Amino acid sequence: MADPVQNRLVFAYPGDIDTPTGGYGYDRRVIAGLRQAGWQVDLLPLGDGFPFPSIETAEAAATLLNTVPLDTALVVDGLAYGVLPAAVETLSRRRSVVALVHHPLCQENGLGTKEAESFKASENEALRHAAHVIVTSSATAAQVGALFAVAKECISVVEPGTDRPDPALKRPCQVVRLLSVGTIVPRKGYDLLFSALTEHSDKAWHLDVVGDTTRDKAYYADLLRLLEETGLSDRVTFHGSVDESLLGSFYSSADVFVLASRYEGYGMAYTEALAHGLPVVGSGGGAVPDTLSVEGATYCGVEDVCLLSDALEQLINNETFRVRQASLARAASSALPTWENAAKRFGEVVSRVCLDEIA
Repeated sequence: MADPVQNRLVFAYPGDIDTPTGGYGYDRRVIAGLRQAGWQVDLLPLGDGFPFPSIETAEAAATLLNTVPLDTALVVDGLAYGVLPAAVETLSRRRSVVALVHHPLCQENGLGTKEAESFKASENEALRHAAHVIVTSSATAAQVGALFAVAKECISVVEPGTDRPDPALKRPCQVVRLLSVGTIVPRKGYDLLFSALTEHSDKAWHLDVVGDTTRDKAYYADLLRLLEETGLSDRVTFHGSVDESLLGSFYSSADVFVLASRYEGYGMAYTEALAHGLPVVGSGGGAVPDTLSVEGATYCGVEDVCLLSDALEQLINNETFRVRQASLARAASSALPTWENAAKRFGEVVSRVCLDEIA
C-alpha cells in the first residue's frame, strides 16, 4: 500500500451504517480493516430512504458528495450510487469516484417491471461515470459487465472476509436446531423454506430466523399466515435483528444453517455458517452456486422446493451425516479470505484508481 499518511478516503453510504445486514456488515468490516492498516476513513451519511430517496434527499446527497476534498479518495455504496446518476455525472467531471456494488438494484426480487427497468436505467447511467467498480463476487462482476456494459478492466472483485470462531461443542440433541439469517424480504426466500419444511412436520426440528421483520411488512404477514396454514407456527421463531454478539451465539447453538435465497451478490451468511462449522443448505442465483461449491454445503438450485426439502431431510434425519458435513464445512472455511485480506485488497484498488491519480 501507499504511505498511510496519504491514504485518505471518504466512504459515502445511505441510511444507518450499523444496520445489521450483509451489505452494511461488509462496509463496516472493510472500513475497520482500512483504519487498522493506517487509512484515514471519514464516513459520509447520505440520508435515509435509499434506494427510493425523496427529491430533497437526493439533492442533499449530491451536495454532500460535492463537499469531498479533491485530494481524498471517494467510495460510494451502490445502494445510493445507483440512484444518483445526475450527481455522479457532475462529480465525474472533476474527480474519480469508486462505486461499491453489492448486487445490482434492478435484480432485487419483488420489484415490479417498471421499477426494475427504472433501476436498470439509473444504474446504467450512474456506472457510466464511475472511475472503477468494486463488487463482492465474480458472479456480480459478470452481471455488472453484462447488464451495464462496464469493461472488465474497470471492475475489481473484493470478496468479503470471514472470521474464525472457536469451534462450538455440539452435544447429541433431541431437536435439530435449524438457523436462517437474512432480512425478511422476498429475495431471501423464506416462503420457499417454509414450504420445504412442511414436508417434515413429523420430524423433530425447530427453525430460528434472525433478520429484520420490518423491511417488508406485507411479506412478513404473508409468512405468518403461511406458517399458520401449514401448522408450523410453533416450529419457527422470528428473532428480528440482533447484534453481532447475539448472532454469534445463534450460529454456535445451531446444528444446520439453511437460507433459501432467490439471489445473492455473495452470500455472507453462508460463509459465516461454514466458519462456525455448520452444514449449509442454500439456494439462489447470482453468486450462490460459487459460494456453496465447497464440501459441507448443499446447493439446491433456484426456487426448487423439492431439492431444499430433500437436503433438509437428510440432515435432520441422519446425525452421522450431519456431523460429517459439519466437519467438512469447518475445513472448507479455512480457505475463505479473512477480513484483513479483504481490507488490504480494497485499499489496493482504491489506491490504484484514486490516490495514484491524486499524487
